Amino acid sequence: MKIEDEIKQPIFKDSFQKGLINLVYTSGWVQQRNASQFKEFGITLPQFNVLRILRGQHPKPATVNLLIERMLDKTSNASRIVDKLEAKKLVTRTVCPSNRRAVDIRITDAGLELLLEIDKVIERESLLRKLTEAEVTLLSDLLDKIRD
Repeated sequence: MKIEDEIKQPIFKDSFQKGLINLVYTSGWVQQRNASQFKEFGITLPQFNVLRILRGQHPKPATVNLLIERMLDKTSNASRIVDKLEAKKLVTRTVCPSNRRAVDIRITDAGLELLLEIDKVIERESLLRKLTEAEVTLLSDLLDKIRD
């Protein structure tokens, strides 16, 4: 559906305003869709993001600072997210043997298994399936260009 129909605004100042509004609207739309997918698994989007980062680090540990650097949403409270994931037994926390002030965070087998289940759903219900590979590449390149 066109952005004009979604927000019931037929006229925009110019194509730059329309593009920005479309980008912001679509970002929110994607986040809502993802949130409902993750809710089935009892986790939030920020929790999924932390698990994804930890899987990429596996079997090496991560620190809260590393998580903060790599998180998609920089406003998320990484420590609180780790607390919740630890309570769900999806991650473990141990004091770093070489630096007692640091804490090592690792994904558990249960966390890895959960991500495999989520991966299947994301792959099956990918929001980008309507696009060709060339279009997805162009979209990614354009988003990179906006942030440059």
